[in-house]
Parts: sequence; structure tokens; C-alpha cells
Amino acid sequence: RRQKKTASHTVTELENSKDCSQAGKLLFCPSHPTEELRLFCEQCDQPVCQHCVVGRHRQHPCDFTGNVIHKHGDALRELLKSTQQHMGTLESALSQIDAMGSAVRSRAEAVATEICLFASGYVKAIEEHRDRLLKQLEDLKVQKVNLLHLQKAQLQQLLLDMRTGVGFTEHLLASGSDLEILITKGVVASRLAKLNSVAYNTHPSMDDGIQFSPQEKAGQCCGYEVFGAILNKAVDPARCTLHGEDLHSAHQNQLTGFTLLCNDTMGERMGRGGEAVRVTITHRDKRECTVKPTVCDNGDGTYHISYSPEEPGVYAVCVCVKGQHVQGSPFTVMVKSKFREHQGVFHCCTFCSSGGQKSARCACGGTMPGGYQGCGHGHKGHPGCPHWSCCGQVKESSECSGGPPSGTSQRSLLRTVAL
Repeated sequence: RRQKKTASHTVTELENSKDCSQAGKLLFCPSHPTEELRLFCEQCDQPVCQHCVVGRHRQHPCDFTGNVIHKHGDALRELLKSTQQHMGTLESALSQIDAMGSAVRSRAEAVATEICLFASGYVKAIEEHRDRLLKQLEDLKVQKVNLLHLQKAQLQQLLLDMRTGVGFTEHLLASGSDLEILITKGVVASRLAKLNSVAYNTHPSMDDGIQFSPQEKAGQCCGYEVFGAILNKAVDPARCTLHGEDLHSAHQNQLTGFTLLCNDTMGERMGRGGEAVRVTITHRDKRECTVKPTVCDNGDGTYHISYSPEEPGVYAVCVCVKGQHVQGSPFTVMVKSKFREHQGVFHCCTFCSSGGQKSARCACGGTMPGGYQGCGHGHKGHPGCPHWSCCGQVKESSECSGGPPSGTSQRSLLRTVAL
């Protein structure tokens, strides 16, 4: 009824139709009302009457409706069957969509519950970590304040004792007689000398070195990883130490170095980096000859200082933290000439490295029975550890100290090296 062409047509529900046998009712041609529709035009795909066939459907292929109904009915049935299959597929898809929608809503509600539980637990963990940090801060403040109060009380008592002694001595010298001064001189002098010998610290025993690091990992709290820690350690340059095997020796044009270990005022390791470390290396005889070191912050309270001197000689090394020399600074470094490389082989013994050659010798001086001229495990002269065949040094990174020992043929030693 919403279409313009069919707005005036009479429309009847099929199931509400009173006469269900209208399928066999005669139908007449709309162009020729007196003629019954008995023929079907294949080209126009519509029923026609005899007058239509003679008229405007003259050249069109036409046949009686009874002859063509089977062909067109079968085609409709195939289309109907295909459409019904699509209907079943669509109904199944709609059912799956409805089921998935229900599953999505249920899953979203479950995840929302998980998020709320996680958030509430996380908030609880953060609040507990906050309370723990505040308590730690309060304890640290009380500890520092108590130590400052103790230092203050000690200094006040010392000052009071000194004022009493000074006042008594001044009064004695100003008002006492010669005899009185001589009688009390020993006691007063002893008292003043004792007061003068008392050691005291003019600087506060505690500092305000309390910091909060939000990026610092603080472990777990209530099963959650939390961040933020209170840093109260302050580096003490006088307690920082230097370490390294070659701390006082180096070789020309060879990279060497040492390690700086930073400690706090209590002598404990800092455990974190970020300190202002300054290192200067200057030739003692040639002031214009300096070496530019490289300072690597390891982030754990240690710093690796590496350098490569270009000239031999004695160098003065200064290591400062916060502008103050560390323990052992300044110190001297003896830079030797170019490193003497080993010409031999670093082995356990000549018997193993030469494949059992009797003529192979080693600078360690070891001997073996049975005509062997070199060293072997557990035999006389063997150092008991791996060593260089050219000089007998037991440290692999060491400098060669010289050639083969007296009585060792160069040919047998070179044979060991080659093997």
C-alpha cells in the first residue's frame, strides 16, 4: 500500500482468505477482459490470451500454461530450496551471534570483576607500601635527631665544663694570692689539660641526606611489584677505596684500569651510582703530558676507571669524589715501555702440548724421567699449574720476563710453540 502503483489494489492475507480454492479460479486477460489466460509468453515471461498472441506477442514463442508449468515450477523449487538453505544458515549464524554476544557480556563482567579486584589489591599494596615508607622515614628521622641530640648534649656538657674551669682559673688568677695560686696550680692545670685533650667533632654527626627515589625497585608488597625507596646513605670520600691488580703499574699504549668502591659514612657500600667522580692522570716529569681516563658508572656503587698511557714514566693519579680525595689518592703509577709479548705457549706441560715429544723443553725448568727434557704433571720442577713455555710465568696475561733458560735449545722450544 506504500507503493504508488499498488496503493489502490486490494490486498488480502493468504491465510485469512475465505476461499482457499481460488488457485483453480479462472483468470482473464487485463487487456481483453473476456478472454481467459491460457497461454504463456516465454519472451515476455507472462501469461497471455489468444488475442494477445495474435496481437503484440505475435513473434514471441508462446505455449499453453499446462505445458510450461513444470519447467518454471521446477526452477522455482530449486530457488526455493537454495533460499531455504540460506535461511537455515542465517538462522544458525544469528543464533551464534546471540550466543557470542551473551558470552562477550559475561566475559566482560568477569574481566571487570578481575580489574576491580586487581585495582583494589594494587591500591592496598601501594597504601601499605606508603605506610611502610613513612614509618621508615619516621624511624630514620628519630634516629638522626637522637644522635644529633646526643652530640649536642655532649658538646654542651663539655662547653659547660670548660666555662667552669675557665671561670675558676680566671678568678684564681685575678683574685687569688700567690700562695693560693701555687697551691691550686697543679689541680687547675690538670683539669684544663684534661678538658683540652677531649676529642670532639665540630661538624654535626648526622646530615640531612634523606632522599626518595620513585624509580627504585622496592620488591613486592601483597604480591605486587612496587617502586619507591628512601635513600639515606651519603658517600664518604675518606672511606672510598681503590682496587685493581695493576693499580700501580701499566704499560705503554696498553689499556689498563682500576675500580673505585664508594662507601658511606658508616663504611658500608653505597649500592647505587650517580656520584661525581673526577680522575686526573698527569706525568710527573712532563706536566703537559696527561692521560684522559674513562669513568664507567656500574650503577652499584662501583666505578671502573680505564686509561691508556702513551708515554712511559711515573704518573700521578688523583681520584676525587665530590671534590675530595678518596682513600689512597693521590698515588703513583709506573708506566713501563711497550708490553713484551710471550713467544711461547701457555700450557699445562710440554708432554701434553708437544704430543709427547721428548726433545720439547719448557722455561719452567721441569723434568721428567725416561729421557724427556721437558716438564710433566707432578714431576720435579713443574709449577703445578698452567704456565708459559717461554719464561715460566704462571699468569696468562703477564709480560714475558725473558727467553729460554740456559741449556735449552731454541729449536726444541720453538717446536713446542709450533705444536
